[in-house]
Formats: sequence, C-alpha cells, structure tokens
Amino acid sequence: MALSPSLELQLQTLPDNPGVYQYFDAEGKILYVGKAKNLKKRVSSYFNKVHDNAKTNVLVRKIHEIRHIVVATEADALLLENNLIKKLQPRYNVLLKDDKSYPWICIKREPYPRVFSTRRMIKDGSEYFGPYTNFKVVHTILDMIKELYPLRTCQLDLKPANIKSGKFKVCLEYHIGNCKGPCEGLESEAHYLEQVAAIREILKGNFKDSLRDFKKKMQEFAAEMQFEEAQKMKEKIEALENYQARSTVLNPKISNIDVFSIVSDESMAFVNFLQIAHGAIIRSHTLELKKKLDETDQELLELAVIELRERFHLTSKEIVVPFEMDLGDKIKVTVPQLGDKKQILELSQRNAKYHRLEQLKQIQIVDPERHTNRIMAQMQKDLRLSVEPRHIECFDNSNIQGTNPVSACVVFKDGKPSKKDYRHFNVKTVEGPNDFATMEEVVYRRYKRLLDENQPLPQLIIIDGGKGQLSSALKSLEALDLRGKIAIIGIAKRLEELFYPGDSVPLYLDKKSETLKVIQFLRNEAHRFGITFHRDKRSKSALQTSIETIPGIGEKTMQTLIKHFKSVKRLKEASESEISDVIGPSKAKKIYEFYTTIQNNNSLEHN
Repeated sequence: MALSPSLELQLQTLPDNPGVYQYFDAEGKILYVGKAKNLKKRVSSYFNKVHDNAKTNVLVRKIHEIRHIVVATEADALLLENNLIKKLQPRYNVLLKDDKSYPWICIKREPYPRVFSTRRMIKDGSEYFGPYTNFKVVHTILDMIKELYPLRTCQLDLKPANIKSGKFKVCLEYHIGNCKGPCEGLESEAHYLEQVAAIREILKGNFKDSLRDFKKKMQEFAAEMQFEEAQKMKEKIEALENYQARSTVLNPKISNIDVFSIVSDESMAFVNFLQIAHGAIIRSHTLELKKKLDETDQELLELAVIELRERFHLTSKEIVVPFEMDLGDKIKVTVPQLGDKKQILELSQRNAKYHRLEQLKQIQIVDPERHTNRIMAQMQKDLRLSVEPRHIECFDNSNIQGTNPVSACVVFKDGKPSKKDYRHFNVKTVEGPNDFATMEEVVYRRYKRLLDENQPLPQLIIIDGGKGQLSSALKSLEALDLRGKIAIIGIAKRLEELFYPGDSVPLYLDKKSETLKVIQFLRNEAHRFGITFHRDKRSKSALQTSIETIPGIGEKTMQTLIKHFKSVKRLKEASESEISDVIGPSKAKKIYEFYTTIQNNNSLEHN
C-alpha cells in the first residue's frame, strides 16, 4: 500500500530493539498497542502486505502516527504492553478488565486477628489472600475455617488492658461454641495465634500441618476416654480431607506453579489458569478475551499470563504453558510433553473448553444471530472459502442393486435445514447403478434450473462421496460455466475426508469441530431424505406391479389405490369396506377377493 511521506519516514527510523509500539489516527486517538522483539520488523509487517483479516486492513488504513517505547527485553515489552492496554483501552486491542471487584480473604493486623472476606485492600499491615474468582469459593473456604477453628467475628479492640479491665462480655457466638471468648480472657493470645498460623497455611494450600495436629489431638482424646472431643476432632479431619480431596492433583510433590492454557475461535479466546500449591489446586479462573484483530494464540496467552499474574498477585517462579514464550529470566517456562505436569495442563485445557462451550450455549439461546455469525465465520476459515457459506447444498444418491435410482438435494441456510428448499430427483438418463453418471445428471439439472429461474446459487456445494463423485459434479458445473463461481467439496464416508477439486491430499477437520458437525448433519440429512424417497418409490413400484395383475382394474383405479395405500402390504391387510371407501364397492370386491384367494392358496401350499 502507498504510504504517506510521514509514515514512510517513521518506519525507516524505527529501531531493531524490543519494545512497544502505539498506532494513532489523524485525530490523535489511540488505535492499537503492540509489543515486538524487533520493532522495525514487526511494525513494517503491517504495511508490506494485504492482511487476511479485514479489521487489520481497516486499522492499517487509519494509522496516521506511530510511537514507540524501547525496552531491554521482550518480557519487559510484554509487561509494558499489558499496562498500556489497560490504561489506554485502544479500540483494536483485546480488552483487559480491572480486578476491582474480586474478593479477598483478610487476616486483620490486630490483637486476636479476625479472618473475613473483603473487596477492598487496605495497606495497614494486614495479610490478604487472593483475589478469588468469586464469593462462592470464598464462602466455602471461610465456612470450612469456621468449622475447624473457632475465631472471633466481633470488631472489639482486644488490647490486653481492655481485656484485663473487664470492659467486654462474651456474646452469643461464645455460647453456641463459635468463639472461645478472648474478650474476657478465656482464650490466650498464644493459642489464638496458633490457630491463625494454621489458617494461614490452609489459605496457602498447605493442609498437612493441620491434619497432623487434628489426628494427634483425636488420639489423645481417645486415649483419655474423651470420646465426644475425639469425635469432634474426627469431624474436623473429615471436613479438611473433603475440602482437600476437591483440590488435590495427581502428584502432591508438585508445588507452587501456575498453569495456563488457551482455547480460541474466530472471535473469542478463553484462557484458563490453575494455581497449584502444596499439591493442590487452590485457585482456578477462566479469562475471556474478545479478539479485535487476527491475534495468534501465543500472542493472546502471553498477554493473559501477564494480566493474570498481576491481577491475582502470583509470585510463583515456574509456569506451565502449551508452547514456548519469553517472560524474562525470573520465570521458568515449562512446556510439558508427558507426566504429571502434562496432565495438569490437559486439565486446564479441559476447563477452558468447557467454559467456552458453556458460553457458546448461552450465546445460542440469548443471541442466536451472533451464534450463527460465529459458526459461519468458523466454517469459512476451516474450509478455506472466500465467503461465508450462508447457503449450502448437499447431494446424495440412493439405489439398491440398481433399482429405482434417485438422488436428493438438501439445503441449509445459516447452518440450519431449509426443508422447503429440499428437492428429490428421479434419475432419467442413467441405466443401472452408476453413481458418477447419476451425480453428473442431478447436479446439472439442479443448477440449470436455478439459472433458468434466476434463483440464488449456493456459496458451497457438498457432494456425498469421494473423488469420483466430485469429478462428476465438476463436469456439470463446467458445462454450466459455474466452475470457480461456487465452492464445491466432496466428503468420503469412511474417514470423514474432505476432497477439493484438483487437490489429491484430503483435508481432515478436528472430529469435535463445529464445521465438521454441520457437514455431517448435512450429509446425514441428505442420506435420510434420499433413502425415504427411494423407499417410497420402491413401495409404489411394487404396489403398481401387484395391482396391474388384477383383472378389471384400470390405470386410474390403480393410481387412486397407490395414492391412498402406499404399499402392497397395507392394501392386502385392508378390509373390503376400507377399499370400497376409496374406489367403490364393485371394484373393491374384485380386489379383496383377488388377495383373499392368493392368501388361501398360500395357506394350502404351506399346509
């Protein structure tokens, strides 16, 4: 594309260092922020080609000014990019939301510290654990802590002088066993702080010390015949083990790592994050990113890793991810190929997939148009089409041992069956079982008629069959001068291979992809529609042959009976009065007596 002298000069003077670049429009508004290992190469790549993504082409046309910030490493560029995106919110960037609404668990800095949930961090020396992804998780943890360790919930100033003066009186929480009464000096501060220390370890994901202490106390109570107290300790152990069981990963030796995975489609990316501490998953969160340009999974995951580490105040020295990335010397990046870490990564990927499926189901219900648009865009990309396949037609042939050859054409619009547009074809020019010639005939007839009637043509034709059927269909398109104007592919039944004209290597789609599911639905619907028509045709043919042998029954009567009874079996089983209702008593008697005689003769032969 032709560049203005100003932009040309800016591109020529960009450095070859790592850094962050910013694009501005003619009015000085920020358009996009990006990072680069080499600023000059990365920025120049926007201007030296036509991009596949339309939004990228629009962005490039709007760029009026380029600014850049040079940093020491690519990891520094990633951090700076993250901060600038959140601060400036450029129109063409993936949007990163703030974390102001995330809940924390606070251990308050005060005599006899309280443990509670909050959305506000106050820098007063208190300890904060989190943030957690939602309050449900926080309430589950706090309920378990309350069950294990009875702490105070009041906001009294429990300084030693206040307790000693008898200023406070125990409340209902003491009487129901939820508090040990430190306000009246009924619990020592040393014992209280031991419990807080145990809670701190649980919040870090370390359950081992608490379990050991409870088991020891249970044994001591049992030895002293204090079975009621021993039972309470047993219940605490069970509560802690049940909570731990929900979080434990396969190898308890794996500790203090963060796991990140990504699943994406044309418009959205879903990044799942698992925090592992002391062999347990102590936090899980899935971040949704709405794509603005054609960002790669690696670019999006790098951005998300920085964002999530900052949002959740993660300090682990090792992260597990599906592909290599540079996050600086202080973070070890592991891409596992097998073993426990590989299994944890796969668990994270499953979480991301399930979250995506859940969101897609919600979109399908709440916003069906958006759901359709997404599937059409995905099909265009997966099938390498020039336009979205809003109108698809699929052909299937049906014949059994060469009898009554027929073909079916089913039509999908916006990914859904359009049954009023389905068409059957009685094959006219082909003798015997010849799938190739049959396909050539029906494809020609279908699109010759659409052209003659000036009807809209499909964006995609699917041929149920391999290379042979596809070649036959292509001959018809060439005869109608439609080759190259309509995309056409063949699908082989056995391995779900997709064949393209002139390409000897088939395309294999992911077995779980939505594109393949739509194609399979089309193929199955064409098969069902064709088989149903073929079955009806064979039944009518057999009925017609049977009726022709009855003396005194003409063609008009025969057509009436075919239309009404559909099959020989139903006609044979009908009573004389039922037949009479259709064609009158005189002819009904002939037909009824004819089939009764045949039935009696068969019975005699059998006996």
